[in-house]
Amino acid sequence: MTLSAERHAAHDPDDFAGTLDNRPLLLVDADEVLLRFVERLERYLESQGLLLRLDSFRLSGNIFTRDSGAPVPPAHTKGLISDFFDACVDDIDAVPDAAAALDRLSGAYRIAILSNVPARCRDRRAAALAGHGMAFPVLANSGEKGPVVRSLADRTQGPVVFIDDLPPQVSSVAAHAPETHRIHSVADPRLARLIGKAEHAHIRLDDWTALEAHLFGLLA
Repeated sequence: MTLSAERHAAHDPDDFAGTLDNRPLLLVDADEVLLRFVERLERYLESQGLLLRLDSFRLSGNIFTRDSGAPVPPAHTKGLISDFFDACVDDIDAVPDAAAALDRLSGAYRIAILSNVPARCRDRRAAALAGHGMAFPVLANSGEKGPVVRSLADRTQGPVVFIDDLPPQVSSVAAHAPETHRIHSVADPRLARLIGKAEHAHIRLDDWTALEAHLFGLLA
């Protein structure tokens, strides 16, 4: 299979698993690793008469009505994020240097984007990422990422590397696939300042210059 064909392989995890071989597998989250999720979410919320205050590393409890300043009930946050994906999933800017770094890494790693994007939005997300120069398989997940990483790790002969911004996802992968090399990465500097290295990450790296160097270093 050519590199071009690999980049456009099926996005179903089981179909993707059938393309794995002995190369290292790199599984990369999208939001706040490859895409500037929070910046775009802020603009969307403003269009809805809402404000996002980055007082802590979470969305629930940090969204407020612009007019009254009242907090949006946490129970409504999930619906807001779902509406955001429907409206904006194909209109989120890329994190600087991510596309160029992944392009260089793709000669050594089998790369897939493991994103908790709603399944109905997966194709739009894949098209948007391709438009940013990141035309890799997009695996749409729901909930914990550990089980799907375990499944993929069982079907590859090479080492597995996982990158995510959320500590619970890093912990999930540590629990289900402990042999995976786990990298914690938070692209937005405002968010990055609000949280330390995830407990179960091997390393914390927040920009793609450092990530690329580290990923190539793992191969040495």
